[in-house]
Amino acid sequence: MVAQWLAQQKGCCFVSQLGQLAFLCGVCMFFLCFCGFSLDAPVSPYNPKMPGLVSCLGNLIVTGFIILFCELVTSEIWTNEVSDVQFGGLGSRVTLTCGGSHTGSPVEWRFNGSSVPPWQTHEGLLTLLNTTHSMEGNYSCHDEQGTLLQSIKLRLGHPPHFVSVSCRVPNHMKISCSWEQTKRTNLPTSYRASYSQKGQGRKQIPSEPCEQKDTGVNECTITDPPFWSSSKILVNITEINPLGSNSTIIQIDLRELLKPDPPEDVQVSQVEGEPTQLLVQWNCPPSWLVGMSAFSLTYLLRYRPIGSNYWSKVDIESDTESTSLIITDALIGHLHQIQIRAQDALINHSQWSEWSHMVEAKPWTEPPKEPTEEPDYILQSYPVRTTDKSTDSSSNHNGNVGLLVLLGLFAAIMVAVLLTIITLLWVRQRKQDNVKKQELTSMLKMKSIPI
Repeated sequence: MVAQWLAQQKGCCFVSQLGQLAFLCGVCMFFLCFCGFSLDAPVSPYNPKMPGLVSCLGNLIVTGFIILFCELVTSEIWTNEVSDVQFGGLGSRVTLTCGGSHTGSPVEWRFNGSSVPPWQTHEGLLTLLNTTHSMEGNYSCHDEQGTLLQSIKLRLGHPPHFVSVSCRVPNHMKISCSWEQTKRTNLPTSYRASYSQKGQGRKQIPSEPCEQKDTGVNECTITDPPFWSSSKILVNITEINPLGSNSTIIQIDLRELLKPDPPEDVQVSQVEGEPTQLLVQWNCPPSWLVGMSAFSLTYLLRYRPIGSNYWSKVDIESDTESTSLIITDALIGHLHQIQIRAQDALINHSQWSEWSHMVEAKPWTEPPKEPTEEPDYILQSYPVRTTDKSTDSSSNHNGNVGLLVLLGLFAAIMVAVLLTIITLLWVRQRKQDNVKKQELTSMLKMKSIPI
């Protein structure tokens, strides 16, 4: 409060002078202490100097705190000299007014300590055209003597825009809505959320607030919505900043958006003595209204052996208190993947929940039997006969010999065939040679006969 009052009274110089005065007082106190005087000790020739010196040290400490306080106040006023904040739109025209100036008196404007061209000012007003982010900062106006009249911090941004709204209905008694900015405004922004039932014709139905637990989180919750009286409601999210406000209204159908959370704590166990069965157990989603028979859930279970691309599915109509199923056609000895999801049993056009987390399990398999030792008398009563082995070996030997004989005969036949072919070719060549010789001989004889 003191700092604000000093700033309003143009008291920066006053505080500085106060600091200087405190400094002088401190010097005087030190001098008095050095000479042995004390402010709280009685003036008496019998008064010793030591108590006065000790008391003087306390006075010096108090004086030091006064000087430090004055300096802190001075620095606080100097760093926080911006007393007003003005907002403007990017790309628009912004006018700053010097509130401490008199009508008609000349005013000097400064931007972050530097003088502003005079053509931008007129009768104490500073006009900024086609504003950009580079124009954001601290503006101050001064009189002819350079005294600070007013300081303004300018922040530029965009007016509110539409937001992207999405709502989720996890049960019959709760609606959760969230939203995101579609355009960043760069200005402090708040939101107001409400909802109302969709009226028929021109009938106006008053809106009710959508509860926001934390103003810094863009979420709100509607409890006990009119689920059965009117399945369609209007959700209104209004974005507000210093440049105005803008509302985004969406219509949602509660029954179509009804989507339970996935079942939890899915467990799969083996069934003793059943190699094709698996026992699947799960819990109803905590967000669902457990214990109310009017709001039961139906489940869809799917499973497949690992490596298969096809799922087997089973529909389960059950209340929320009994949640188990036995798979009877599991593949023997194979690891299976199991998932389950839920849907409202009364509203069949509502949405299925997401699939639960994947669980893997293998059906029961018969443990391998341990080998048992046979009694000695059994081993002695059935000796191994060597004659049987010799018979088998002789038969195998005869079979090998027969195979070799067949291979030899086949080789001999092939050799004979090749020799026959070669002989025939040789004989044919000899005949051709003889014919050629006879023809040459006859031609020579004809040439030797005189004409």
